[in-house]
Amino acid sequence: MVYPEYPTRRQNEEGCSLFHLEKHIGMNNKRILRQIVGIDVAQKELVVSLGRLDEDLTPQIYANKALPNNEKGFISLIAWVRKNIQEEAPVLFVMEATGVYHESLAYFLDDKNWEISIVLPNKISNYFRTLEVKTITDKTASQAIAQFGLERKLDRWKRPKQIYRDLRQLTRERDQIVQERTMVKNQLHAEKSEAFPNKTSLMRIKQRIQLLNKQESQIKAEIGELIKKDKEVSEAVEILSSVPGIGQLTSAIVLAETNGFELIRNKKQIASYAGLDVKEKESGTSVKGKPRISKRGNKYLRKALYLPALSAIRSDPRFKGIYTRLVSKHGIKMKAAVAVQRKLLELLYTLFNTKTKYDKEYLTKFDIMIEQ
Repeated sequence: MVYPEYPTRRQNEEGCSLFHLEKHIGMNNKRILRQIVGIDVAQKELVVSLGRLDEDLTPQIYANKALPNNEKGFISLIAWVRKNIQEEAPVLFVMEATGVYHESLAYFLDDKNWEISIVLPNKISNYFRTLEVKTITDKTASQAIAQFGLERKLDRWKRPKQIYRDLRQLTRERDQIVQERTMVKNQLHAEKSEAFPNKTSLMRIKQRIQLLNKQESQIKAEIGELIKKDKEVSEAVEILSSVPGIGQLTSAIVLAETNGFELIRNKKQIASYAGLDVKEKESGTSVKGKPRISKRGNKYLRKALYLPALSAIRSDPRFKGIYTRLVSKHGIKMKAAVAVQRKLLELLYTLFNTKTKYDKEYLTKFDIMIEQ
């Protein structure tokens, strides 16, 4: 179980309460099967909880500490962990995939040859809801992560390929440029709409738009060169680009934001990772909310698939059929388009795993095979 707070007990300098320290010492005569370092990662802080599973299969969370999310904090974390674990038992560091804030720590631990597991945020949040925790804090979150690691068999994290990191940096930079260009174009429209527009202001705004266009072109060229240099990624992009509405840029974004689907094990997970999973609120007969997508996942994936989904609806009978059926069911076009986004992403995941290109006539061919 996750231990409750003990605010009246004096904390020792290592971050353990005397109560938990006594339990730690008292367990030396029992064999420890597993040790977990659960880490709740924020932009500036790491909140850490230690957990262990003994031969009685009883999970225990016995120590907590807050540290800065920088190299000095990482060094202190290793020293603190070494003092509070049994070296004979295996140790696993477990953390959420929280944007980019967990990455520096993950690479640091990997350099030091520690075992690491990085879990999708929706897995932790779903698990957290099963616990009897009334107060949600960074500390209880790290305790839940530690307990999750004790109870589940987790995959070990591997460093993503350098090309995925480079592609992500470039595709996100391009996204920022596109946003800025939209803002500047709106500014140009507003300036032109004035009764007496300033000619020099209009000239400078147009120059900024030209600069942003040039920078976007440079980034696209860099992305293309990166893809050409890596045979595996080049083949993956070719496969993903066979889907209607999916081009090289969208394929690069999908691969970059998922590290080549490294943490994904099924279609449900990829939908949840992108925030395209549906949330429903229903309790008895009195409480029933409208189903809506969670939007708690990777916003870059959702954004990248929006226009391709519209293109697929126009050009592919399969996706057009999905869209038409859903619109006729509930009449909400945006909701139907989001459903197509999800189907597109699930299809990309399937094609990537099977290493096969999209066949628009697949369902027709399948029906013919059945008839024969």
